[in-house]
Amino acid sequence: MEYLNHLIEHYGYLGIVMALVGGIVGLPIPDEVLLTYVGYNVFSGKIAYLPSLMCAYLGASCGITLSFILGCQLGAPFLHKYGPKLHISEAKIIRTRNLFNKLGPFLLLIGFFIPGVRHVTAYLAGINNYSYKKFAIFAYSGAFIWCLTFITLGRVLGGNWVIVGTYLSRYSVYFIILLLLGCLIFYIYLRRRKIRRMLHNDY
Repeated sequence: MEYLNHLIEHYGYLGIVMALVGGIVGLPIPDEVLLTYVGYNVFSGKIAYLPSLMCAYLGASCGITLSFILGCQLGAPFLHKYGPKLHISEAKIIRTRNLFNKLGPFLLLIGFFIPGVRHVTAYLAGINNYSYKKFAIFAYSGAFIWCLTFITLGRVLGGNWVIVGTYLSRYSVYFIILLLLGCLIFYIYLRRRKIRRMLHNDY
């Protein structure tokens, strides 16, 4: 708590950027808690919503881009050798590789919501020689959705940010699954509605 407060009070928006760059690369920073606390500071009137969101997005994007570049340039040996120093254990690497083989680039999109996975996905994308365009489409979209979700939650829920941030950092994977299911159901509903209108107009 004191660490997060120090970052925002002494470095302001720049502190948000620095913390998220380090957190995405693999430093032991509680990213979801940080983002939710940023939202709480927006709620408290200490910082503004849009600049906070943009700075968080910049930090997350820079962090995951750095991980991707390291994966491209240094390959798997770097991840296995220096991963533990960045708190990326061999178990996390194996777990994420298995998910990566099943989900491919889609994991770059939802991986931000899975603790222990978001730190490895960009490295694996680089190691697997993903094109930057393919990487950017999924990774930067995921970064924006992730930042928007947690900062907005902190802003809306105010004083309950601690409980929410901690809880969602553990179970956010279920949250994103429910969110995706909700979007899918909404899409199907709109699709069917459009088809019904077309059929009605034909008659």
